[in-house]
Amino acid sequence: MVPASFETYQIVEPGDIICRPTDLQNDWISLRFGLSRNRGIITSAYICFQTKNALTREYGYHLFHTYDLKKVFYGLGSGLRQNLDWKDFKYLPCIVPPLPEQAAIARFIDHYNRKIQRYILIKQKLIKLLEEQKQAIIHRAVTQGLEPNVRLKPSGVEWLGDVPEHWQIIKLVQLTTKIGDGLHGTPEYVDESEYHFINGNNLSNGVIKITPSTRCVNKVEFQKYKIVLDDSTILLSINGTIGNVAIFRGESIVLGKSAAYINCRNSLSRSFLYYFLQSFSAKEFFRLELTGTTIFNLSLASIRNLLVTLPSLTEQIEISSFLKIKISEFDDLIECEKREIILLREFNTRLIEDLVTGKLDVRKAAARLPVETEEPESFEEELEADEINEENIEDNQPDREEAGDE
Repeated sequence: MVPASFETYQIVEPGDIICRPTDLQNDWISLRFGLSRNRGIITSAYICFQTKNALTREYGYHLFHTYDLKKVFYGLGSGLRQNLDWKDFKYLPCIVPPLPEQAAIARFIDHYNRKIQRYILIKQKLIKLLEEQKQAIIHRAVTQGLEPNVRLKPSGVEWLGDVPEHWQIIKLVQLTTKIGDGLHGTPEYVDESEYHFINGNNLSNGVIKITPSTRCVNKVEFQKYKIVLDDSTILLSINGTIGNVAIFRGESIVLGKSAAYINCRNSLSRSFLYYFLQSFSAKEFFRLELTGTTIFNLSLASIRNLLVTLPSLTEQIEISSFLKIKISEFDDLIECEKREIILLREFNTRLIEDLVTGKLDVRKAAARLPVETEEPESFEEELEADEINEENIEDNQPDREEAGDE
């Protein structure tokens, strides 16, 4: 895409360092620097840096990136949204090792960053596989039960498949006392309160998740807008992200319109419904019923018409008990992989900081790195190609010259 005029744009060349300097006030998470690999344009909302001869472009980028990781820039900036401009960078201290060492540092960082990102990608793929296997176990249990040799019958519903002969298939509306959504409006918020205004994005992994951005209401607003929820209630997200489910456990909440509530009759265990709403069948039904293009919506009428498999209440409880144990095992594995991803990212951050600030000497280690000319075909090939003697790097090196000679 080419603009009609380049007057309001800056031309960016390969090796230029680009900064997004806006909105430090509200965004402490994003990383703000990138090294351009291509020729292109940027708007005046961005800052473009080019290094002088004392700094290589790659090392200059890693220096900025290190300051960014350490959140140095959040003490700078001006204006209502705390934006950075050139004066915030003009006198920024720059560590300037010799050019050959800058090149070694940049090469080492790029090599290990690529390795760590591949480890993270492998773990993310494993998490996805674990989630899929978890969903398959849930689907099998809530549509065909726990007995492997049970006789099945066609359900007559394409997205539901075969079900046990002794099970019923009933519309959800017949198994509930009420299905509704929350407030179609904005209550009066307060800074702090025990009463929270909940939307669909607060529903996560079976619980109502209160985050720092969750709004609070006072007791008067709570009494005014509260809905009758009890130990039969399931909550379901129906706007934006569709299908997140939580079990109501007596929290003091006001529901927003993007969260629906389902109050179950005695014939339907809410634990069984909780798992059924996570099955492939329910998700496929939701997909077919969605409306909207950019923001998806699921209507209350669609929820009421959802066909639910209904074993006896005893069997519902048995299935729910089985899934609670089985799914918790998968959740523990997934949580372990997520923690490892966090630790890998923390390690990568610490490694970059220590390299750029001279705490580690990697000149000899960088010289022994394999030549990387193109992307490998597999993770295994990447890991084999990347094997080096990591004993050359010590976490604590009292003397850089001595450490470099070891």
